[in-house]
Amino acid sequence: MPFLFARAILVGLIATAAIDVWALFLRRAFEIRSLNYCLLGRWVLSMADGIVVHHDINDTPRKSLECPVGWSTHYGIGGGFGLLFALMVSEAWFARPTLLPPLLFGVVTVLVPFFTLQPALGLGWASSKSPSPARARLKSLATHAVFGLGLYLAALLLALVGVP
Repeated sequence: MPFLFARAILVGLIATAAIDVWALFLRRAFEIRSLNYCLLGRWVLSMADGIVVHHDINDTPRKSLECPVGWSTHYGIGGGFGLLFALMVSEAWFARPTLLPPLLFGVVTVLVPFFTLQPALGLGWASSKSPSPARARLKSLATHAVFGLGLYLAALLLALVGVP
């Protein structure tokens, strides 16, 4: 069981790195920007001041250490999602990963930013207040699908190299 716990978190961290590679690809190939994780850190750090929902996070003064806190939060969430996914599938799935469960899981996880982070940053439910809501939603959905694909590829890689 401790190995499953560690493997699940590792798979989530690798899947999170896949999101970052995807974001880099989108930025370089199409000049499409991703979430600035420093803003995520600003949001997390603002909670200590009792501020959870912002009119526009860009108008909130910068916080010391917001970038490392944002990136740590990003990877912490990814590791947590990896653990949650592991609790939903059997240990046998990790021995013989299949694509559909993690892909569906990844797509469903888009509900978290749609109904927590995006409204809290001032973007509205499912980015409804963003300049291009449909584009923002599609980008979020694709990013979370990449996370699901990353879960699958990470688990497959670990199974192939014999990580318990």
